[in-house]
Amino acid sequence: MCTGKCARCLGLSLIPLSLVCIVANALLLVPDGKTTWTNSNLSLQVWLMGGFIGGGLMVLCPGIAAVRAGGKGCCGAGCCGNRCRMLRSVFSSAFGVLGAIYCLSVAGAGLRIGPKCLIDNKWDYHFQETEGAYLKNDTLWNLCEAPPHVVPWNVTLFSILVVASSLELVLCGIQLVNATFGVLCGDCRKKEGAAH
Repeated sequence: MCTGKCARCLGLSLIPLSLVCIVANALLLVPDGKTTWTNSNLSLQVWLMGGFIGGGLMVLCPGIAAVRAGGKGCCGAGCCGNRCRMLRSVFSSAFGVLGAIYCLSVAGAGLRIGPKCLIDNKWDYHFQETEGAYLKNDTLWNLCEAPPHVVPWNVTLFSILVVASSLELVLCGIQLVNATFGVLCGDCRKKEGAAH
């Protein structure tokens, strides 16, 4: 497969993944679908915006750069082919790897620590001491009085962020290697077009 075609496929995969991360992070801000919860009612991992900043915007840019790198190059079918856009995609992909790692770290910490919730008139990270063991014991989830259903809400959305950012990490890594080959070797589509 040509480096350009591969870049386009990877970019078209990264863009929806980044949008999934943005939406998941936005939903974390509204537990139980309500906007009545304040800054002090939500966990730190929600406010770190790992899905919005890391898995979202920092991966959306490499996704768009990869799609553009898969298009016609800056010199058309001339001497440099698609190398300029591939070079930009190398740097964008490295940026995307950092974003995916950030999202994965924040979401993983959010799952391990658990949500901030109200139990016995005290707002705290009540599941932090379990070090993630609360994930297997869903009877503990009902102990949180407010926000309602916050534990399944956070577990579901942080799990989505973990899966999406893991995929983003792999795809950005592949695009980093692919774009490096594209810079060094050019795009084979120039040769394919010449054959017709």
